[in-house]
Amino acid sequence: MIIGVPKEIKNHEYRVGMVPSSVRELTMHGHQVFIETNAGNGIGFTDQDYIDAGASILDTAAEVFAKAEMIVKVKEPQAVERAMLRHDQILFTYLHLAPDLPQTEELVNSGAVCIAYETVTDDRGGLPLLAPMSEVAGRMSIQAGAMALEKSMGGLGMLLGGVPGVEPAKVVIIGGGMVGTNAAQMAVGMGADVVVLDRSIDALRRLNVQFGSKVKAIYSTADAIEKHVLQADLVIGGVLIPGAAAPKLVTREHIRKMKPGAAIVDVAIDQGGCVETSHATTHQDPTYIVDDVVHYCVANMPGAVARTSTFALNNATLPYILKLARLGYRDALLSDKHLLNGLNVMHGKITCKEVAEAHNMAYTAASELLQ
Repeated sequence: MIIGVPKEIKNHEYRVGMVPSSVRELTMHGHQVFIETNAGNGIGFTDQDYIDAGASILDTAAEVFAKAEMIVKVKEPQAVERAMLRHDQILFTYLHLAPDLPQTEELVNSGAVCIAYETVTDDRGGLPLLAPMSEVAGRMSIQAGAMALEKSMGGLGMLLGGVPGVEPAKVVIIGGGMVGTNAAQMAVGMGADVVVLDRSIDALRRLNVQFGSKVKAIYSTADAIEKHVLQADLVIGGVLIPGAAAPKLVTREHIRKMKPGAAIVDVAIDQGGCVETSHATTHQDPTYIVDDVVHYCVANMPGAVARTSTFALNNATLPYILKLARLGYRDALLSDKHLLNGLNVMHGKITCKEVAEAHNMAYTAASELLQ
């Protein structure tokens, strides 16, 4: 198969779809890989590094899209990239379609086979291609929140862990999954007073075993969210419903009643955000203030630590890239129910029920199209 890796063009996005070691694995199996020039510069890889791994370098993204049977990316294709997709071409990347109608419509119109990292599943009910970035984003959320609490950013002017004789900040984490657990680990390490809210009793038990009395694991209800959010110095939104838009659990009314100078980091912003006042921001301009509450809503948080993130992501995606390249998308999808769950759009049809419901569009079962 011919695989193409374009340079990412989202604001301050330095990750890349494949590192040279991943390229080498593909070329060793007889596949051809085209890399857009300078695609790996942001994480310290030169064009020569990719050439040494067996890739060919092309000058433009248009050339990469024109030659490749499968496009491997990190972030959702931007409008100019979507215009280059063609019928039956495979797109393998993060998509996050539920909050993004324009992207959904353009991918449908392209006729491409669009497989989303974030809805691929595993035997344990997890999301193996989302997990590494959730780990990174969860850990980063505390760094970002600590900065948002600084007075120069509009925050309370509060140190997360306090100092002897001064209370630490109260950090409230909504969602006890991969994001929430990693956020809690960092917040505990910095000495904060940490509360995690979740509706899963199993998740709360796991948090209790992992952190003991260092984390208050609370069953999430509307009452519990209101109580703890209004007391919080920093709120982390880590809610995820696979493939669907995130529920708005923190309302405008909550924001109005929060402490002036409190901060929110909405990690769920890729799926529309779990805070009613959230809208996506960029690394260039990461925060804004609503009712004296600092909002950090960067939609590609792991892009700030691009080298760590790219290697973590490649470790997870490479086996699926190899399978798609070896078998072709039909046989790969039909032979792997978990990879099949990643198929969101194919030949002008939406094959992810949550995406179809989010946009009130028709849903077609993937198995029908593939058969």
